[in-house]
Amino acid sequence: MLLFALSGTATKVILLILSLSILVVLHELGHFIPAKLFGTRVHKFYLFFDFLFPFPNIANFTIFKKKIGDTEYGIGWFPFGGYVQIAGMADETQDADTLKNTPPQPWEFRSKPAWQRLIIMVGGVTVNMILAMVIFSGLLWKYGEEFLPMKNMTNGIMVVDSIGYDLGLKNGDKIIAFDNQPAGNFEEFQKDLVLNDAKSITILRDGQQQVLDFKPGMLAKIMKQKKGAFILPRVPSVIAQIQDGSGAAKSGLKVGDKITAINGVATPFYDEVKAAITENKGKNIKVTVDRKGQPIEVEGAVSKEGLFGFGTQSYSELLKTERINYNFAAAIPAGIDRAFSTLGNYFKSMKMLFTSKEVKVKDSLGGFVSMGKMFPDTFNWEHFWLLTATISVILAFMNILPIPMLDGGYVVFLLYEMLRGKPLPEKVQQYAQSVGMFIILGLLLFANGMDLIRAFFH
Repeated sequence: MLLFALSGTATKVILLILSLSILVVLHELGHFIPAKLFGTRVHKFYLFFDFLFPFPNIANFTIFKKKIGDTEYGIGWFPFGGYVQIAGMADETQDADTLKNTPPQPWEFRSKPAWQRLIIMVGGVTVNMILAMVIFSGLLWKYGEEFLPMKNMTNGIMVVDSIGYDLGLKNGDKIIAFDNQPAGNFEEFQKDLVLNDAKSITILRDGQQQVLDFKPGMLAKIMKQKKGAFILPRVPSVIAQIQDGSGAAKSGLKVGDKITAINGVATPFYDEVKAAITENKGKNIKVTVDRKGQPIEVEGAVSKEGLFGFGTQSYSELLKTERINYNFAAAIPAGIDRAFSTLGNYFKSMKMLFTSKEVKVKDSLGGFVSMGKMFPDTFNWEHFWLLTATISVILAFMNILPIPMLDGGYVVFLLYEMLRGKPLPEKVQQYAQSVGMFIILGLLLFANGMDLIRAFFH
């Protein structure tokens, strides 16, 4: 078990580093290409930092470097982001005072027209969004989309977590809407509740429509939920696998059997089967199954842990899911739409940090550990590219924020210069850059610190 856990953790780390490396290189390439096109020299192009970020003159060494033309390409030792060092630009590697002591050169960033500098600065964010569009389009073209509409959950829901019970939900409830908005797909339901700051759920119970109002703190509980969905589609127990040597194996159960009763009591759904087996820990049970249309009764022992030793078919195998397949032409606009809807959802989530009474920054903000947990324990390339596209959108959003030292901060300075016809005073820019660096470092420390706190105290 320990080796498995370590293997899973190692896989997550490898996938995270690979994803971020791809995104960082392409982001910096977004700055590099327009800089070169406009005749601006680029001194360095690095994956990771070759210094102890944010101190450019401490621990300067590289894992690999090679100079081609005017540019030194390399891999730094400090595994955090990367950078391009553009001649004549104050950034994390050189400050304004250093530049002040040297006259501007025609091949420097500061000598270029404001509109060219603006294109150089938005290049990274632009590449991040284009990359997300390309990946989403490719995934939709290759895999399509499969989803389960709420209306196709003919047997309603199965509550699998205390959050569901706290909301007032019961097994068999059919979810119709939240806050008078029709419930869409099951896979998106939990996310929709959070992003829309839901206040209630409308259900159909025993033929009667009811509105379940959220108690204070419920949305926060949903956000903190780490075990997956708090509800699942309610389905019958159709045997998909049987554990060797288990009570199920010894009883004569077969793959394809549908359990209909336990000890003579009807159990048409999995939640009822599970409850009946749990109630009979360490006892023998009689299991009635439907086997190819014929009722069959078998008998076997439940373990002391309350296990009978079988797995069932998933809801996607038992319920009517819907599927959309895309040809190449259709996948492109669908991928673009997916990229911008992901951006919109992330904007909503960030907005909620400041507007929602339920959502707290300390519970929602995370660093590299939180990002790593998003990746699977095994090499699943569909999931990998899906997460890479999502993170690419997040990086685009974060980098365009109007915070000095980020791309968005430079964009604000340049827009001011273009509108006023003159740049901000150098002192103002210097102070702003210092404040920006303080904000960025503070956010990094806070986000990753919360990861550590959650890891050790939750």
